[in-house]
Amino acid sequence: MAPEQHSSGEELGRFLRARRTGTSPRSVGLTPGPGVRRTPGLRREELATLAGVSIDYYTRMERGKETRPSPAVVDALARALRLDDAEHQHLRDLAARAALTRSGLRPAGEAALAPSRTLRPQLALVLEAVRPSPAYVVSRSMDVLAHNPGGLALYAGIGEWPVRQRNLARYLFLHPAAREVFTDWDNQIRGCVARLRALAGTDPDAPDLTRLVGELLLKSPDFAGLWERYEVTGRTYATKSFQHPQVGKITLGFQGMRLEGTPGQRMGVYTAEPGTPDHDAMLLLDMTASHTGPRTSGHRT
Repeated sequence: MAPEQHSSGEELGRFLRARRTGTSPRSVGLTPGPGVRRTPGLRREELATLAGVSIDYYTRMERGKETRPSPAVVDALARALRLDDAEHQHLRDLAARAALTRSGLRPAGEAALAPSRTLRPQLALVLEAVRPSPAYVVSRSMDVLAHNPGGLALYAGIGEWPVRQRNLARYLFLHPAAREVFTDWDNQIRGCVARLRALAGTDPDAPDLTRLVGELLLKSPDFAGLWERYEVTGRTYATKSFQHPQVGKITLGFQGMRLEGTPGQRMGVYTAEPGTPDHDAMLLLDMTASHTGPRTSGHRT
């Protein structure tokens, strides 16, 4: 099962509709009238009024027929929907892509975002240098491209999968251990889907993403439900807690960072204050990992 394909205008409309139906009238200062509302969230006419545009114009946008909204209209809609900064920027990106696609042009920067699975040799040295901190390198669609011992062992059970199958989103939704390993699994999966949704909105034809999303839509009802909500921002994690089968409860600081010269690749590093029980658990995890040294997951370095 593959994710449903949409034009850029339709993707813009889908995002607006998801945010409109997810916004309560009271949250934007409206008092719901008497009777049962058949529409969840705001009605089209309510949002159009709040944004200062005609109902007909807004309806065309939501249906993918109006693909060249002005920056002023985009910003007005973002204010009316109380979008946060990331959601606001996502709306701008969708509108810009829709306008360029309508003009027959390639959106600016699209070629630069082509996924890279080639790892620079220096990354193996970096992964080794940060031990005993668990660390890994992932692609934009969350494939595990490289890791040090703790970086893989922290995701208990993922090492049992073939190297080409190791993906953090796939692990969260499909591995039987994930719900037990992550003490806040519900928040973790929301953030995961939000990241994939944001990528899908601005690069909907990316083959690496469509394969992964299609698989998860087919195999995970939890993923399918969150995918339809079209959230593009998730909780920002300063720390993550694990209930690990080898080292027990462990809470680690987390830092994710983009890697220069490798479009789409990110490094994740977990840390703990020396002398704390969490640091001791991190040391134990590094020592008892079933492999040694940084590894690539079947990709060329």
